[in-house]
Amino acid sequence: METTPVNVLSVFDFDGTLTRHDSFVPFLRFAFGNRYFIRKVMKMTLPTLRCMRRKLTRDELKEVLITTFLTDIDEQWLREKAEKFCQLYWEKLMRASGLLAVANERVSGAEVTLCSASPELVVQPFASKLGVKLIGTQLEVIDGKLTGRISGHNCRCIQKINRLESVYGSLSQYHLRAWGDTRGDYELLTAARDAHWRHFHPAWSRRKSPLQMLKGSRLN
Repeated sequence: METTPVNVLSVFDFDGTLTRHDSFVPFLRFAFGNRYFIRKVMKMTLPTLRCMRRKLTRDELKEVLITTFLTDIDEQWLREKAEKFCQLYWEKLMRASGLLAVANERVSGAEVTLCSASPELVVQPFASKLGVKLIGTQLEVIDGKLTGRISGHNCRCIQKINRLESVYGSLSQYHLRAWGDTRGDYELLTAARDAHWRHFHPAWSRRKSPLQMLKGSRLN
């Protein structure tokens, strides 16, 4: 008896899942240099404290960071810096086990995409090198210059689901597999048939997941 082929959609978070740590802030340091970076970071002190006191949301803090560093920046210049960052930091940044998992998903015939809260402009070279699609936070560009604003929404939490469905349609038509490592991946992981929490992390890190305590959780 023939069975209907199952469309598999494999979705990987990027920062902290496939990478050993966040990539966006190290990228900013790389792109702008230490002196400029430190000077700009000083302006983030009060917004960061406000976020810690829950006076600002994480999304709002992200917008402040982007405004602080990327207002009136040439888009092509940023793309070139992102390419160089990928070339120089690939080995240091990427988790070998994560790279193997992405490769295995591709070989299996699954549709594979990264879904990241980091700006698409920064992550695109990594996605290209992996040979997969990319859905990420989009930066507003006018006349070749970044405005310092996000176009749409920060790609985390429910926005990951919304962005995926805007590209692939209803996720219910797929056997969804997902890999993530933070609260920002919760909605994605709970929507997946095969959910992998900190799958490439040390065992002690995986045991700390609050998601695993959810009743009926399928998190691996």
